[in-house]
Amino acid sequence: MVKLRVAELLKENGMTKYALYKQLGMSYQNFNRMINNETKSIRYEMIETLCLIFNCEPNDLFDYDFS
Repeated sequence: MVKLRVAELLKENGMTKYALYKQLGMSYQNFNRMINNETKSIRYEMIETLCLIFNCEPNDLFDYDFS
């Protein structure tokens, strides 16, 4: 299963969920789903924005669970 690492990246960067939410400009419901890995898709634009915010590459945003 592919998992989005946004919650971990928030901790690593000392950033709050609220600060990220404000920067992304998305609905709170969709934001909360993304943070909790309950979303089924993510747009390329969102991946790019997250990479710019966290100063990372797309590969850093995702984990793959082999179990």
